[in-house]
Amino acid sequence: MNKTKEKSVKASFGGISAALSIIIMAVFSIFPSMTYAAPVICGIFITVAVIEFNSKFAFAVYFAVSVLSVMVVPNKESAVFYALFFGIYPILKGLIESKTKGAVSWIIKYLVFNIAIIIGYLICAKILNIPYDEIGVFGKFTLLFLWGSGNVSFVIYDIAFTRIVTLYVYKWQKYVKRLLK
Repeated sequence: MNKTKEKSVKASFGGISAALSIIIMAVFSIFPSMTYAAPVICGIFITVAVIEFNSKFAFAVYFAVSVLSVMVVPNKESAVFYALFFGIYPILKGLIESKTKGAVSWIIKYLVFNIAIIIGYLICAKILNIPYDEIGVFGKFTLLFLWGSGNVSFVIYDIAFTRIVTLYVYKWQKYVKRLLK
């Protein structure tokens, strides 16, 4: 593929990925249960960008979606968690796993997740005024419950993410490569 066509394909992929991500997060804002599912789904576009192009290009797409989603997506909590974790994690996961192995890899990934969640909580609670401590049946223990269930969910997310990437590489990549030609 010549340089001009390659640049056009990258620009098109980036624009379409960003637009679809914003649309998904905006439409899913209608359903409160999709607050975390929408950014997870949008992270798939970043994953494909990392695999098909490179981390630098994927970061540019992530950055564009993060800025636009914070500005236009009605569910600001969803946008914040995309910007702080679910959008950047597909890039970081590959870097972490390529540099470290086993327990060290998991410790670093847990640190990244927990730091992002704490910062996200602070932004949502202090800036966006989302009252976490008084919601649900857990009352004052809501934050502890959310943190614990979030860490369990992260393990499931990471394992599922790895399997989806494997499935993509072995089953779907050939079709995407044809589309990108």
